[in-house]
Amino acid sequence: MENNTIVKEVCPTSTQELIIRGYMLLDIREPKEVEKLTFNVPKIIHIPLSELEERYMEVPKNEKIIVVCQTGERSLRAVDFLQKLGYTNLLNMKKGLDKWVQKGFPTIGDTSGIQEHVCCRGSHSHC
Repeated sequence: MENNTIVKEVCPTSTQELIIRGYMLLDIREPKEVEKLTFNVPKIIHIPLSELEERYMEVPKNEKIIVVCQTGERSLRAVDFLQKLGYTNLLNMKKGLDKWVQKGFPTIGDTSGIQEHVCCRGSHSHC
């Protein structure tokens, strides 16, 4: 039987609030993605998912961390990987940088490649 860990997720709006409360972002996108567009937040580290297996020790275990990527899919895998290594203070940001940009949250770089938010499909959520 597989040991599936539960990954806690937050939306970009909640992420923004948690950053104010001292959370750090772990951006696992590849260097070319980060060079083009990145989050403009006070505490962020970049470790590409392709290097995480070798560099996971750079992720501080004593910090509260939100793992982010472009769409929230790769970061989900990264959280699962880190949890299996004993990390406990991790959250995954749903919908990633794409949704972050659509919400108008601070970035550095070119946002022209991000599609505009079309519809919430009836959701009244603040996310």
